[in-house]
Amino acid sequence: METNTKYTLENRRYVIIGAVVLLVLVFIIRLFYLQVVENDYKAWADSNAFLKKTLLPSRGMIYDRNDNLLVYNQPAYDVMLIMREIQPFDTLDFCNILSITKEQFEKRIAEIKNRRLNPGYSSYVPQVFMNHLSAQECGILQEKLYKFPGFYIQNRTIRQYEYPYAAHVLGNIGQVNRKDIEADDYYVQGDDSGRAGVERSYEKQLRGEKGVEILLRDVHGRIKGKYDDGASDVAPVSGKNLKLSLDINLQAYGEKLMKNKVGSIVMIEPETGEVLCLVTSPNYDPSLLVGRQRGKNHRMLEENPQTPLIDRSITGFYPPGSTFKPTQGLIFLQEGVITPSTMYTCAHGYTYSIKRKPACHGHASPLRLVPALATSCNSFFCWGLHDMLDNRRRYPTVQEGFEVWKNHLVSMGYGYPLGIDLPGEKRGYIPNSKVYDKLHRRWNSSTIISIAIGQGEISATPLQICNLAATIANRGYFITPHVVKEVQDTPLDSLYTQKRYPTIDSKYYDIVAEGMRNAVLGGTCWAAAIPGIEVCGKTGTAENPHGKDHSAFIGFAPYKNPKVAICVYVQNGGFGAAFGVPIGKLMMELYLKGEISPEDKALEEKMINSVVAEDRVYLLSDRGLQEN
Repeated sequence: METNTKYTLENRRYVIIGAVVLLVLVFIIRLFYLQVVENDYKAWADSNAFLKKTLLPSRGMIYDRNDNLLVYNQPAYDVMLIMREIQPFDTLDFCNILSITKEQFEKRIAEIKNRRLNPGYSSYVPQVFMNHLSAQECGILQEKLYKFPGFYIQNRTIRQYEYPYAAHVLGNIGQVNRKDIEADDYYVQGDDSGRAGVERSYEKQLRGEKGVEILLRDVHGRIKGKYDDGASDVAPVSGKNLKLSLDINLQAYGEKLMKNKVGSIVMIEPETGEVLCLVTSPNYDPSLLVGRQRGKNHRMLEENPQTPLIDRSITGFYPPGSTFKPTQGLIFLQEGVITPSTMYTCAHGYTYSIKRKPACHGHASPLRLVPALATSCNSFFCWGLHDMLDNRRRYPTVQEGFEVWKNHLVSMGYGYPLGIDLPGEKRGYIPNSKVYDKLHRRWNSSTIISIAIGQGEISATPLQICNLAATIANRGYFITPHVVKEVQDTPLDSLYTQKRYPTIDSKYYDIVAEGMRNAVLGGTCWAAAIPGIEVCGKTGTAENPHGKDHSAFIGFAPYKNPKVAICVYVQNGGFGAAFGVPIGKLMMELYLKGEISPEDKALEEKMINSVVAEDRVYLLSDRGLQEN
């Protein structure tokens, strides 16, 4: 009996010790949660004695390559609140001052309290109720702010644009969302961040660092001055300024030429990869997406059937058409399919395949690569693809030959994003052999012959097409295109300073460049000639099953020591010589000479006043639209 009693007491002791240990652990875990994980209690304690006001930094300014100010800051104001300090007040009076409804007020309060929408919400921490008030709106509220306990005003800045151009490059800023807040603890609900363009891709450089001002409260919550005479305050650090590679005057001229057209102009300085202009059309005024009207105007632009928010220069999927032919010449030379003296015939088209016979215009025949580029002969490049893919002595299978062909193109910047410092760049499309294996039980060059002239399954962005022109201009290398030339006190990413070499020997680029020079001297690009400047070019007429063909042009100048490379792409513009060539000429002339010659003023006026629709071209005049 004694043994059983002793055993029972021993067990009871262990139970009591275990319970005490468990209780202590619970307290420790709870304290850890309250002091480390959950910040409400700390915030409550701090808020009784202090008011910590966030000081927002000034966002970095943006300049063009010639130091013209493009984007700067204007003062604006936010209405802030601390939820636990709000006392009963006249809600209708408050709403009338801010020109909102009671329903909007209640909705905003609910959004602030919603931890799903506002991660990290605390009733003791300042929250943004409304942002981007003007000075006038702020002044009216300031006079009556004493009537609305728990609310106060915080200074901030909003973006101001000096020019109504380059909206897609500059981008815009807007309020952060839940994903932004969860991904970066820099942000709190109500903050702004870059949503597009360089504002987004260089957000961390532009935004700066927040500061904090600590104010003392008395027992009634009234502000009594700065804590420790401001010694504990942290000053905000302004964002870094950006210097773009864009020439804003060139950009403006390009947008003027592309008005009432759909398409893009891209110009690159070959030696550096710096983008001189990046025009997409239709476009919009960047000032539309500023301030409290941003949401309304953004919806308007989204609903516009012309889709002005789309940056066609880096996201447009276009068949490159004949601008693709220089790549084929380079590949055929590299793989030994042809030599500079190899000749192919042209009987108004490619005659090997009866079912798939790309037609061609009349010109001398047979011809070598240089005159084939100059005259834009379809047949020459079809024969070249045939000799490359269907010669079993060269490659054991058509698939192996095709992969070699594709890999050369990828090295030249096709099929994948180039890596420009703008968000949203698309890859275009270069198929691999597996695509055709799925589409066809058996296939050869005749099955896919249209890809030899930039048609069929091939697509590219205007940026990729322009990059080809820059690579030829450099005679065998390119630097990843970029729109930011300098970041204040910060070196550029090495991606934008290092040369990239395609898999084509540099010696072959001289031959292709000669062909493009001959195209201007007496070929399809003769209208691109600029007196005193050796211009090189290549037209492109891209077939379009949904309307008129697309007009395209690539070029560079001068022939020796090139200073500029260009791509022009006008949807439904017809032949490359119709719009691609004249717009390309005018853009290069303005950049290289600084002005448009009197002899080209009539051409300039025609391009500016042309309206390109899906099925026809019109001219604007005093009598309205006239079909051209």
